[in-house]
Amino acid sequence: MKGAVLAGTQSGVGKTVAALAIIQAFDQDGYSVQPAKAGPDFIDPSHHTAIADCPSRTLDIWLEGVDGVRRNYYRGNGDFCVVEGVMGLYDGDCSSTAMVAEALDLPIILVVDAKAGMESVAATAHGFRSYASHAGRDIDVAGILAQRAHGGRHAEGIRDALPDEIQYFGRIPPQSSLSIPDRHLGLEMGSESPLDTKALTEAAETIHTEQIIAAARAPPRPEAPSEDVQSQSSISKTNSGFNSTPNTEVSHPRIAIADDSAFCFRYPATVELLNNRANVITFSPLADDPLPICDGVYLPGGYPELHGAALAESQALRSLADRATDGLPVLAECGGLMTLADSLTTTDGDTYEMAGVLPLSVQMEDRYQALDHVKLRADHSTLTADTGEVRKGHEFHYSAATVDSDARFAFTVERGDGIDGTHDGVIEYQTLATYCHLHPASGAFDTFIERVRS
Repeated sequence: MKGAVLAGTQSGVGKTVAALAIIQAFDQDGYSVQPAKAGPDFIDPSHHTAIADCPSRTLDIWLEGVDGVRRNYYRGNGDFCVVEGVMGLYDGDCSSTAMVAEALDLPIILVVDAKAGMESVAATAHGFRSYASHAGRDIDVAGILAQRAHGGRHAEGIRDALPDEIQYFGRIPPQSSLSIPDRHLGLEMGSESPLDTKALTEAAETIHTEQIIAAARAPPRPEAPSEDVQSQSSISKTNSGFNSTPNTEVSHPRIAIADDSAFCFRYPATVELLNNRANVITFSPLADDPLPICDGVYLPGGYPELHGAALAESQALRSLADRATDGLPVLAECGGLMTLADSLTTTDGDTYEMAGVLPLSVQMEDRYQALDHVKLRADHSTLTADTGEVRKGHEFHYSAATVDSDARFAFTVERGDGIDGTHDGVIEYQTLATYCHLHPASGAFDTFIERVRS
C-alpha cells in the first residue's frame, strides 16, 4: 500500500480538513483509502473514519517504535494511505511528523496557509524542504497543498512560484463550511460534527490525486515478524449476550468495554488485540446498559465531564462499583479514571457522584493540566505491568485529581505529569486507573489479558 504524509507548517493550519479532502478526492476517483494519524490523537482519527468508513491507524514512534509503526501501517487495508501529521512538520521531540515520515520513507505533502500569499507560499515550502538537512531528517517534502487558496490567478501564482523539485498537489478553497468546531482536548468528534458534504466534495475536486499517487511510495517492511492479529478494528458485538455465564475458557477471557460518547478514546490496534485474544463485549454506561457478565472491564478515555448527570444516575456504574469491590479486574484510562472517582466537578461548579471505586475526586479546569508523551515505571505488579517494567503512553487532560492520603500508586512517572506530578496509576481492589493512555505496542494489554485470565 503506497502512501503519503500530510504535514503542516504549524498547528491550526488546517491539516485535518486537508486530510479529509484528500480522502474524499481519492474516494471520488474510485480508490479505497486507509487513513492514519501521526501522533497519539484520538479525535482527528474519528473524522478520518467518518469520511473513509475505515478506522484510522495510529502511527507514533514513542508509543510503538520504528518497527511497530511499520507493522501498524502494514495492518491497514486500502489502495492508498493518507497519514495526517501532528503539529508542525518538525515539532515534537518524541514522535514528530518528520520522524514518522522518515520511519516509513513516505513523501510529504506540506499544507501551507495561502490566504495572503503566492511567492511567499513557495518560499515557505522551499524553507521546510531545505530545513530537513539541518534537522538531520532524511525526508522528502515532495509538494504542497495550498490551504485557503482561491482558484485562477491565485492558484497559478503559487504553482508557478514553486521550485522544480516541489510539486503543486492542489488547494483547499476558503470556505467557512470547511471548519470543524472545537472544545477542550481539540476538535469535536467526527460523529458529532462531520464536515459539510457538499463543501468537502467541492474541495476534493481541486486536489490532483493522480500526481499524489505518482509521488507516493510504500514503506519498508517491518523487520520483526508481525504478530498474528486480525485486522478487526471495530469492536466485535457478536458475543454481547448479557445473560451468559462467565467465561470458562482461560485462554479467551470475556472483556467488557465501555463504548459510547463518554468512553470513545480507543486505538484500533487495542481493539484488534482484544478481539483476537478475548471475547469482547460492549456496554454503554450512558444508555444504562447492565454491566455484562465478564472476567474483566476496560474503561477507555473520553468525555465523562460532558455527561456527569447521566453517569451519576447510571445503574451500570453502580453495578461496576459492586463488581470492582468484589475483585473484578478493571482497567481505566483518563476518562475512565474520572468515572471511577468519588466525584466529578465541572468548570461550572456542578458536582456529580461517580462510581466511588477510587479514593480520589476530580475537578475540571479551564486549561489543560497535562499534555505529553509519558514514561512510567511500575512500582508494583499491576494489571498492565510487572514490578520494574516500563510503559510508554501519552496524557492529555483538563482535569485534576485530588487523591486521599491512603491512595496507593502503581507507577513512578519518569516523563510526564501523571496524577500528582510524580506518580500515576491508582490501585484499589483489582482496579488500576491511570491518566496515561496506553498503546498495545507497549505490552500493557498483553499483561492485562494475562492478569484477567489468572
